[in-house]
Amino acid sequence: MASSTVRVGLIGAGYIASWHADALRATDGVEITAVCDPSEAAAKGLADGLGVRVVSEVADLIEAGVCDAVHILTPPNLHHALAIQCLEGGLHVLVEKPVATSASETAEIEATAQKHGVRFHAGHNFMGLPSYDRLKGMLAKGELGRVSVAEVHWCLPLAPLRSGPFGIWLLREPKNLLLELGPHLMGFIVDLFGVPHIQSVQLSKPIDLPGHDTRHQAWRIMAQAGDVDVTLTISMVETIDDRSLTLRGSSGRARLDFAADTLVVERENASDLVVNPLRHQLDLSWQHLREGVGNAVTQVTSLNRKSPYALSFQGMNAAVYGALRRDKDADARFSGKSAIKVMTALDQALALVPDADLTPARPKVRTRDPKPTAMVIGGTGFIGRALTRALVAKGQDVRVLSRGRFGPFPDLPDEVETVGVSLYDKAALIEAMQGIDVVYNLARSLEGTWEDALEHDVGVSVRIAEACQEAGVKRLVYTGTIASYDMSSPLQKITEDVPFPTDMSDRNMYARSKAECEKRLMEMHRRDGLPLVIARPGIVVGHGGPLQHWGIGRWHGAGAVRIWGNGLNILPFVLIDDVADGLILMGEHPDAVGQSYNLIGEPMLSARGYFDAIHRALGARVRVSSGNLTVFWAADAVKHALKVYALRRRGLSRPSLADWKSRAHLSPFVNAKPKEELGWKPEADKARFIEKAIGQANLFGF
Repeated sequence: MASSTVRVGLIGAGYIASWHADALRATDGVEITAVCDPSEAAAKGLADGLGVRVVSEVADLIEAGVCDAVHILTPPNLHHALAIQCLEGGLHVLVEKPVATSASETAEIEATAQKHGVRFHAGHNFMGLPSYDRLKGMLAKGELGRVSVAEVHWCLPLAPLRSGPFGIWLLREPKNLLLELGPHLMGFIVDLFGVPHIQSVQLSKPIDLPGHDTRHQAWRIMAQAGDVDVTLTISMVETIDDRSLTLRGSSGRARLDFAADTLVVERENASDLVVNPLRHQLDLSWQHLREGVGNAVTQVTSLNRKSPYALSFQGMNAAVYGALRRDKDADARFSGKSAIKVMTALDQALALVPDADLTPARPKVRTRDPKPTAMVIGGTGFIGRALTRALVAKGQDVRVLSRGRFGPFPDLPDEVETVGVSLYDKAALIEAMQGIDVVYNLARSLEGTWEDALEHDVGVSVRIAEACQEAGVKRLVYTGTIASYDMSSPLQKITEDVPFPTDMSDRNMYARSKAECEKRLMEMHRRDGLPLVIARPGIVVGHGGPLQHWGIGRWHGAGAVRIWGNGLNILPFVLIDDVADGLILMGEHPDAVGQSYNLIGEPMLSARGYFDAIHRALGARVRVSSGNLTVFWAADAVKHALKVYALRRRGLSRPSLADWKSRAHLSPFVNAKPKEELGWKPEADKARFIEKAIGQANLFGF
């Protein structure tokens, strides 16, 4: 193909699609022309920002003739069929990794591309980094000498293993963890040294998903690629971020940090024994300084549009479409032939894993049809899972609304049914609510603009409430947030009688949106008799919750946090099991309708006290720094100005200083109302609270 412009369509409008879209817009000679996704709302959200058309079916996209190429960004189990379909339709394809679920599927995709005279590319984006180009150049020039060892690490926490969502493709089978992360690592080895011979695979750090379905969080693969000894390490527990490639040669050791786009080479020098170690360390110091300053300058001057991750996609696209437009051979890093080699090596590794470790636990066999009287919307989330199980423990069957067919309750087939219903389809909601007495709405939507919040959070909450009324539901329990309060003054005690600020336009989008939801739902209660109860949980902790809780501070990996404020005031912690109990009481108590309840545990710990307790209970010291809230606010103001005036983004709000101070939860809470009116009994013993919140919470994954 020799063309001045390549027209590209995006198939799939999820999280990764925005990264591809941004990189494509920064690629010469490329134009995004369409977004295709069966979810009209998701497709429209992405397409509107790009100014392109929306297509719901891949066949229609091919038929429309608006694309020369497509990026396939769907769940991996769909990659093979979609790639074949698009290639047969005469389109070039780039497929997100893993490009398929086996080498045989990958080979079939490449064969189809060859047959129809189009190209199949693999989305191994990290090989598009500038630092990787530099490393390959050094290797080609022999600057590392004879390389004998290659070590590739992917050590990064994978929160869904511990806190869900558990229904995603990544967690459906044990092998999917390697298929998802392995291509990044194996791609480097194949590109540098060819297909390795896999010698052994070791799995460790097991963790049970719901239903006693075991997954191993650590994989170590030993291999040989020619004369090079290869080690691939994957660790998904809470660990310091180490995504790196290290090559050990006779003349130097090169470490590529592909998450940070830095390359540092350690070499010997010919100085005497006194000066030698000094020169050695000074050389390393200079390289670290050069890499750090260079990256900082790049990100500042590009307004973070050239972060390492963004650069990896931009480099990949430049290589793929540069070759395509000039009708040159495909870049080997991203070619279909290389993709086959990568998947072949991963297949070899999986073949060495015992079948028992690759076989997902079978769900329990259903012996009766559930007869649900309670519905949980958002039942696959942290609070929703605990609430659903607490309802079942009390003898109730539950209907869980989910975007998919897979829910985190394989051990409860007789009591829980998972129903895939769009929250934008009122008729489907009404049908799903038949026979339901109590609906618990735990759904949340984090939006960047007020318009999006009104549509995807407020609009959805109102639609659910209307469906409840039309279906004859006896009670709707809605979860708001304590973040909607002004908690900026330590002199103000927060009770349910304290109103939210009259003007919420200078609050963060989540707090503002939740407050608007409450306002409109209470209007429906007063005007139409909506049987509403509002719950506002505090900082929820316990098993299944994250270590890196943003209600406490701004995290920098698992080992460092800058807390909101000085961290000395008592925070509104509450145990997950206590929240579930409180929600059930709100759904049952005859006098709860029309009321709101703040679910805050007994005053126990400050932020610093919480991290001290983690240290005492688990032996892990998290580096804690105080966060000056005025500085946070000022820095946010600068970022806001850049987004508005430099990046031309619209509909953004800028949180006030009071909003930033509220993140520190400076105002103490009074939790008397739910205890007195509902009989709620949050954990009152500090030692037991710490044991449940920390000791039993599996915060680090092992």
